[in-house]
Amino acid sequence: MEFISQELDDYVCNHTGNEPDLLYQLNRKTNIEILRPRMISGHFQGRVLSMFSKMIQPKRILEIGTYTGYSALSLAEGLTEGGKLTTIDVNEELEDIISEFIEKSESKSKIELIIGNAIEIIPTIKDEFDLVFIDADKQNYQKYYDLVFDQIKIGGYILADNVLWSGKVTEDYETTDKDTKKMIEFNKMIQNDNRVENVLFPIRDGLMLARKIKS
Repeated sequence: MEFISQELDDYVCNHTGNEPDLLYQLNRKTNIEILRPRMISGHFQGRVLSMFSKMIQPKRILEIGTYTGYSALSLAEGLTEGGKLTTIDVNEELEDIISEFIEKSESKSKIELIIGNAIEIIPTIKDEFDLVFIDADKQNYQKYYDLVFDQIKIGGYILADNVLWSGKVTEDYETTDKDTKKMIEFNKMIQNDNRVENVLFPIRDGLMLARKIKS
């Protein structure tokens, strides 16, 4: 589902700062060589993630769902001196391309890639996070949220992708598919969570930004 016309989308992208050359190369390689390239954050959303990160100035970022690494590289642009981004993905087939582009990045010393099951890995990470980006399997969004919540600093942020789910979140809950139900439940849960303040941005397929205000 397209939320705005192609003409207006082109205008928005043409009036958004250019993606760095390395991310352009990664975007192109993903679209040529990888199945389901639509999953990449891409130019516009990548610049949004970079801008959010630069505004927050995080010292520690956790990303759940790496895909080919575009969003990780975008978010890493806002890390403070000595900062670190840990990104987790279950798909070992993508490890080579992710590692290739991390190694080429100016942020390579700040990025840690972990291949494996995030539900098992997250409890082993003992850091506090300023920013968590969730962009993995939709069935487990609430589990990821619950797992990371206590590790997020007061004033820290959770950012979740695909929360509009191609517009299907407005469908009748009883008759829609299981992934859409999970996204409806996730959005409702955050809206009713008095530990956060939140804004749902209609950016690309929807970005939910939640700021932790109390434990």
